[in-house]
Amino acid sequence: MIVVDANVLASLYLPTDYTAGAEALFERDSDWVAPVLWRSEFRNILAGYMRRRTLSFDQARDVQSEAESLLSGSEYEVESRQVLELVHDSDCSAYDCEYVALAMTLGVKLVTMDTTILRAFPKHAIAMTD
Repeated sequence: MIVVDANVLASLYLPTDYTAGAEALFERDSDWVAPVLWRSEFRNILAGYMRRRTLSFDQARDVQSEAESLLSGSEYEVESRQVLELVHDSDCSAYDCEYVALAMTLGVKLVTMDTTILRAFPKHAIAMTD
């Protein structure tokens, strides 16, 4: 089991420079989990693709549905206090700290491409390419 952030998830479903890495990660460990927040962040990524006309509305809707199916039963609420403590001790956003908090709570790694998270939480976060 691993915690993945919205960008790793997006790389699995959308053509990016990191798609091959996301696919390889999924082959190694397909038990992906995320905080409920992932949905909003993922929708925001899809909104950008739609605005750039890289995806149609129907395509974006289908990708969102596929991602929700993948994470069905694997979404978690995180404790606000823990998130705020992590924010206090780092330069990371509260959004990013939700992923870190979940990884800490579950005792697993967060897989991310976010260098700020990787620097702030090296015990809990690993790069997708690792």
